[in-house]
Amino acid sequence: MKIGNIELGDRPIFLAPMEDVTDPAFRLMCKKFGADMVYTEFISSDALIRLVNKTTQKLSICDEERPVAIQIYGRETDAMVGAAQIAEAACPDILDINFGCPVKKVAGKGAGSGMLQNVPKMLEITRAVVESVKVPVTVKTRLGWDANSKIIVDLAERLQDCGIAALTIHGRTRAQMYTGEADWTLIGDVKNNPRMHIPIIGNGDVTTPQRAKECFDKYGVDAVMIGRGSIGRPWIFKEIKHYLETGEELTSLSFEWKMQVLREEVLNSVERLDERRGIVHIRRHLAATPLFKGIPNFRETRIAMLRTESVKELFEIFETIKPAEVSE
Repeated sequence: MKIGNIELGDRPIFLAPMEDVTDPAFRLMCKKFGADMVYTEFISSDALIRLVNKTTQKLSICDEERPVAIQIYGRETDAMVGAAQIAEAACPDILDINFGCPVKKVAGKGAGSGMLQNVPKMLEITRAVVESVKVPVTVKTRLGWDANSKIIVDLAERLQDCGIAALTIHGRTRAQMYTGEADWTLIGDVKNNPRMHIPIIGNGDVTTPQRAKECFDKYGVDAVMIGRGSIGRPWIFKEIKHYLETGEELTSLSFEWKMQVLREEVLNSVERLDERRGIVHIRRHLAATPLFKGIPNFRETRIAMLRTESVKELFEIFETIKPAEVSE
């Protein structure tokens, strides 16, 4: 599979852009475990053109994580064009436009998946951004605004006509947010539309190697994007790649090996921020990891783990969690 001139291999697996998750350290970790392409956190075009320091910091990428995409969002054409040009100067391999974020503070203002209610504006922005930069431009969006407006099959053609190099589709509507099950049927319909010639990337509820393989085999997508399934489990890319290559589950990753990965995540976060903020930042990963699922009487340990602001205390808690206690 290729996006523009970027070769991504056969059945590639991507790390989805996620706010407060896909910082440089996490992207590098996922890359180390086999992610074929990673995305930055999504970046506000309005904040970027005003050169807000916290926003411009999100443009920081390094060669070790390539290929890497910078993702921007917004609702005004001029701001999106300006942001695209600033982002291009950071030398990403790909520039991605977010038309999929469902959260109220984004979609409620007409950006992200809010653009699904204003398709002419979406197309205007897409066309303008494509024309304003030389780097390949891609789009990430959803099936539609709600169950009564699943417009993705037609919309995909229109976005392709704007000159995008690939399209990522999350298999939910904006109204669904992250509830219910992702519907890959329409993603497959887009991919199998004979008028579509750009790569189609599927996203939504891929949390196992078996499901990743099924999405390639059943729906024919060119790539699979992993979002929430990687939080607290960056080794999912290693598991999926092994399964795609061998047809067998990867059983060599021990409980202690995975715990060491979590320790590394904690230390990376603390190094990037500081001890208190770094631990607060990583709590989402610790709360989401499936590693602790099935441990009996774990509630008090979880509470203590998510309350501490000290690396020493957190690691001492980690030491009390033994692999023999895990029921798998």
